Order: sequence, then structure tokens, then C-alpha cells
Amino acid sequence: EQYIVDDATAASVNRAKRSGRKVVSIGTTVMRTLETVVSTNGTINAGEGWTNKFIFSPYEFTVADAMVSNFHLPYSTQLMMVAAFGGYDCVMNAYKIAREEGYRFGTYGDAMLLL
Repeated sequence: EQYIVDDATAASVNRAKRSGRKVVSIGTTVMRTLETVVSTNGTINAGEGWTNKFIFSPYEFTVADAMVSNFHLPYSTQLMMVAAFGGYDCVMNAYKIAREEGYRFGTYGDAMLLL
């Protein structure tokens, strides 16, 4: 997956983290990108490239404090990442409720906010 993080974005995220503000990842691509470009001191670096980062539980997320994500298809790598971030039991319970309520799954489906 290709990513681009420009200087302004890196500075904005780093400024937010330093000042104690929350960083919200909008989607799994953004989450993978943040976790790819984070340095050992917790700041993110501007740059571009390709990532093959595969995030699954257990994983200690470094940058984002919250996440907005679609309801991904079962057995997908995106669902594995969301479950690693939100906790397996919590996310699977949300999926159970989503099925019961008729939510739409996939790229153009409904979304959820994980805090």
C-alpha cells in the first residue's frame, strides 16, 4: 500500500501529540501509514513509500488515540487491525449488533468510531 505524509501533516500530528491532544485515524490506510512512519521516540516522519505492515493483535499502537473505520468484511486484514485497536471482544460485539441492525459492510458501508 502506498503512502504519502507531507511535512505539514507530520508537524501537525507531532504538535498534537506533544500538546496532549487526541489523534484520530480516519481509516485503516491512515492507521497503517501512521504506524509505518512513527519513529522510536513516538513522533512521525514525513515521507512517502510503500508499506507492507501487517497489524494484528496483540499490537501496541503508538500514534492514534481513536479510529474511524468501516465495518470490514469477515476474515479481512482490515478487520484484524480494527480488532487489534478496539479489542477483539468489543469489536466482535459491535459487528454482532451491526448485523442485527442491518448495517452495511465493506468499502461503502457504515462506519464506526473506536475510542
